[in-house]
Amino acid sequence: MKIRVPNPEQCLKVSALLRQAFPGGQEERLVAELRSRGRIRFEWVCLHVNAVIAHIAFSNAYEGKAVCGLHLAPLAVKREFQGQGIGSELLRFALRQEGIKNTAIFVLGEPAFYQRFGFAPCAMPSCPFAKGPGQFLALRNSGERPFAVGYEPEFSLLGGKGRGRQGRR
Repeated sequence: MKIRVPNPEQCLKVSALLRQAFPGGQEERLVAELRSRGRIRFEWVCLHVNAVIAHIAFSNAYEGKAVCGLHLAPLAVKREFQGQGIGSELLRFALRQEGIKNTAIFVLGEPAFYQRFGFAPCAMPSCPFAKGPGQFLALRNSGERPFAVGYEPEFSLLGGKGRGRQGRR
């Protein structure tokens, strides 16, 4: 298993992986739009016998117009490789990297999975995408002031609000 920044050919395979992992195509379009506009801050793939079997990406998180951390979105593992610790290893790898290891990280996801890596439910900032309590988690978050965390505008593809439409709460 190798972890590396994806090359252009692997980016096409990431698209196929995201279509499989997230039916409906929203995450695939999100990553393509973020990548085309240079808004992915960090991105890696996991390779097995030169096949892309997992992917992780990070983009900026905002408080108003100021960057306040990173959003982890998405993390995907090919179905036939799930349950083997590959997503966990890819996430551990990412969390050790410069530019990430000392930064606040926000994720909207399965609490039982992300809490194993130190993520905790996040009340502040609030998340415009959270559908229920406990789904929005953070790592190294020191946010105490109330505000709605902002996303890159491309996240509006997922039905939420991008950075330009976030207001304080």
